[in-house]
Amino acid sequence: MGIVELLIIAVGLSMDAFAVAICKGLSMSKMSYKYAVMTGVFFGGFQALMPLMGFLLGTQFSSYITSVDHWIAFALLVIIGTNMIREAVHAKKNPDSCRMCGEECGTDDSFSLKNMTILALATSIDALAVGVTFAFLQVNIVPAVSVIGIITFIFSFLGVKIGNVFGARFEAKAQLAGGIILIGMGAKILLEHLGFIG
Repeated sequence: MGIVELLIIAVGLSMDAFAVAICKGLSMSKMSYKYAVMTGVFFGGFQALMPLMGFLLGTQFSSYITSVDHWIAFALLVIIGTNMIREAVHAKKNPDSCRMCGEECGTDDSFSLKNMTILALATSIDALAVGVTFAFLQVNIVPAVSVIGIITFIFSFLGVKIGNVFGARFEAKAQLAGGIILIGMGAKILLEHLGFIG
């Protein structure tokens, strides 16, 4: 997997965190760069940790399923992407509710350790499955999780700023884009393994 593909996957994965960061920014009456950095660290850190855990788990089983690993990678990415698209549609139908918080954006102003940990975990679960996919594809995991963590940090930081300035109008669009990106990457991996594209 090349750096361009890795960057595309990292952007796709970061869209969950970006959407929630928008809600966080919307909840603040005044922009706080301290909380924007905190959001980036939490979301980026968990987004890097989860694929590492998935990779370690996947390497235990990769030797047993190498003949179908491309199908598993395809299925996981399509499932994750489809779920993100479904959540984007739900967010469009319920614009006053944060997708992850489940509360009205304007009332969710908690940056407590507990709240941030729960949200960071919720937004990074998909990355665990991607980590399993990385194991099957024998991706160099250290650069991969580093890129994912850094990209998610940047998007989360920007999400807080965007949410504070513009409101929640970008939340559903971020989810939709992330879902489409991950499904596209899954299709690309499958077509490469089947020999349709070089």
